[in-house]
Amino acid sequence: MGINYEYFKIFYYVAKYKNITRAAAALGSNQPNVTRIMKLLEAELNCRLFLREARGIALTEEGQRLYTYVEVAVTQLQNAQEEFRGHLSVGMGTVEIGATETALHLFLLDALRSFKEEYPKVRMKIHNHTTPEILRRLACGGLDFAVLTTPFTLPKAFVSSELASFREILVAARQYEKLCSRSRQLCELVHEPWVGLGEGTATYEFYQEFFLRQQAEIRLDMEAASSDLLLPLIQNHFGIGFVPEKMAYPLLCQKSLLQIPLSCELPERKICLVYDKGKARSAVSKRLQKYLKSDCDVSGIMLYYEQETSAAHSLKSGC
Repeated sequence: MGINYEYFKIFYYVAKYKNITRAAAALGSNQPNVTRIMKLLEAELNCRLFLREARGIALTEEGQRLYTYVEVAVTQLQNAQEEFRGHLSVGMGTVEIGATETALHLFLLDALRSFKEEYPKVRMKIHNHTTPEILRRLACGGLDFAVLTTPFTLPKAFVSSELASFREILVAARQYEKLCSRSRQLCELVHEPWVGLGEGTATYEFYQEFFLRQQAEIRLDMEAASSDLLLPLIQNHFGIGFVPEKMAYPLLCQKSLLQIPLSCELPERKICLVYDKGKARSAVSKRLQKYLKSDCDVSGIMLYYEQETSAAHSLKSGC
């Protein structure tokens, strides 16, 4: 006889709140009953799931591993329950989206703002992680779809659709003004301090390969956990680095940031919508995906982007 699946639901709330009293209240139960069931689950699984601490409880390594699976299952069941309780209309429901920082700021925020105006009752959960982590969560069923920046490698069951494209430029604070006097080869700049996204990100792998093609090798002096941190680090004189033109444009206009011209052109990068065709998609998820690919005013978003980047190019002479 297998484990009672209700145990996993109770485990989810205990692990989520890390407090048995709060979990019991959320479940409409009581503390002794929840404690008893958690002991039964530990006995059934033959492992310890929780550690008792002064401030509450903490998950063991086994408990954390179990929670990654149970969280996905409970979330999907809650979303299904919400949808089938009269929320079958595409105007209601919940969508779980994974997005890289760059895709979020260059495309997704503008698109979601427009969608939310049209469908105000749709709930959205945005999960911001590195590309490998987002793809892992998508494969586990923890996300409805993802919006990623290239490069990435997809499993066969995944489908990718291009939403937009962008280019990055090399920028620096004013103390590096001497580097703006002429176009530079990458090999001339390898000894400068570099700022960039660290190992484990698609952007890091992208630039490692690009530098090798240019017979150069990049070594980061300052690693950022997210692209949001790149501009502040560069502005504060920690080094030079690549950032999307659109994100750099306001600072180039203010002259607080300078563009270092390169003799080689950086490859164009794409922003793509990715989903698992082997998994069922809710009505609201399908509608949002269709909206991102065609119904939202992508042309308007990209026209604004093109105008900004065109203006940014004209600032090169100001270095």
